[in-house]
Amino acid sequence: MSDAWLWVLGGAAIAVVAAAWVAWLQGRRLRRMSAALAAFERNGYVGPLRLDEGHRPDDDTARLAAQVERLGDRLTTQSAELADSMRRRSELLANVSHDLRTPLAAMQGYLELLLLRQDNLDSAEARNYLQTATRQSERLGRLVADLFELTRLESEGLEPEAEDFALAELAYDVLQKFQLDADRRGVKLEVRLDPGAAGLRVRAELGLVERVLAGLIENGLRHTPAGGSVAIEAGAEGDRVEVRVVDTGEGIAAAALPGLFDRYDRAERVGGANRGSGHGGLGLAIARRIVELHGGQLGIESPPGRGTRVTFDLPPAPAPATTGAACPASPKLAA
Repeated sequence: MSDAWLWVLGGAAIAVVAAAWVAWLQGRRLRRMSAALAAFERNGYVGPLRLDEGHRPDDDTARLAAQVERLGDRLTTQSAELADSMRRRSELLANVSHDLRTPLAAMQGYLELLLLRQDNLDSAEARNYLQTATRQSERLGRLVADLFELTRLESEGLEPEAEDFALAELAYDVLQKFQLDADRRGVKLEVRLDPGAAGLRVRAELGLVERVLAGLIENGLRHTPAGGSVAIEAGAEGDRVEVRVVDTGEGIAAAALPGLFDRYDRAERVGGANRGSGHGGLGLAIARRIVELHGGQLGIESPPGRGTRVTFDLPPAPAPATTGAACPASPKLAA
């Protein structure tokens, strides 16, 4: 056999050995990747996923490993978020179940007393039982309505039906609805606008913004003693419109602030005035969600004993507001 053929055969043998070596190395890398993926699956897709440890050549296998690792990181994050969501949802259901059972038990108890003692009750006592059962029924209705409202607001794809409206006019309208309650409590209601803010217009869903203001005013009234005040303030802040609901009430303990607007926290965290009010801790969560749907944020400042200031922002109306007379102050609100 000639030397040329020997060189050809030797080169072919070397090529076969080299190819087998490369295939063996790639197979080992793929087996290690497969084992790591299997361990990741057994662990419930939790924990860091690292494939093909050590030096990685710049080849297709290494790039595939890097992409799978990034996917594993996303799965780990999403699994942790899902587990936390499930845990917190269980807490919500437990809390809401407790809040629903309380008025149900009270209502059932008074109605049973009414049935058992109907022959021995005078009209005044019977009326008192019925009024108590009615109040508990109304409380139960508010709790259920809040729960359905929060569920609706958290549904995917929900978009506010935005319209342009004058913020000051809405503020006065909302306060008027609480004027009788404020008079009974001896609390003054006010609208305070920053200089030049009388003509401010926002673009938002009017009914949702009214829901936020009404809930915050109601909270303020419940926590403000006689002689105090609850006010809606508003003004321009950068490219947004800032709204503030300020009261001179009891304030909120610092330990309760971090989760105050969390939909899973109970109303009792902010003090005894909420107990029996018919609010299961969902009102503030609803307010925060409404603000988020409008691209804003909701925050709170509440030094204990020095009142509470809740602040949120809304988008301004895109077109310049028409110049006009400032919204006149209501005589009762300005008093």
